[in-house]
Amino acid sequence: MADRDLNQKPFKMAPLPAFIFMSRWLQVPLYLGLILAQCVYVFHFWVELKDLIGAALGNTASLEHIFHAVAVPGAAVPTKLNETTIMLVVLGLIDVVMISNLLIMVIVGGYETFVSRMHLEGHPDQPEWLSHVNASVLKTKLAMAIVGISSIHLLKTFINAASYTTELIAAQTGIHIVFLLSTIAIAYTDHLMTKTQALTTKHH
Repeated sequence: MADRDLNQKPFKMAPLPAFIFMSRWLQVPLYLGLILAQCVYVFHFWVELKDLIGAALGNTASLEHIFHAVAVPGAAVPTKLNETTIMLVVLGLIDVVMISNLLIMVIVGGYETFVSRMHLEGHPDQPEWLSHVNASVLKTKLAMAIVGISSIHLLKTFINAASYTTELIAAQTGIHIVFLLSTIAIAYTDHLMTKTQALTTKHH
């Protein structure tokens, strides 16, 4: 068996299919662009964290930046650093981290799924989810990440509920529920497809 594999000729594609298949490399600049976007998020995170630490130490410029960052449009700007203000800034930092995680999943998972293998098998830092990633799994994980990001935004709205209208809060809650139901539908569809595929393989 091993000798037959060694003597097997390299697989060759016809010119047109080979050209079409090579077009997948056009996605590489897109993933590189997302890496640059990740750099912007890292910079933004450290700017916000620096201002939060500066505000806690009493720096006037940092305090002013923090107050305007958490202020709700049309509402009064906070005048002191209290627990609610700190919580809103920290939720903003968590939001940045979750979006950054989403970018990593799209960059690494998308490249692995749609462009080329990274050959990370056996690497000590290989992400656990990457070992069984495919287009369906990636779609489900991205949907779950979006639900998590939506939850952070909804929590920030609830904390500032007094500054928002009931209609706006209801609209944001409805949008979050739509995201949640969509994620459940995607996960259920993936489950049915996996189950059907397993049954088909078993019968064959």
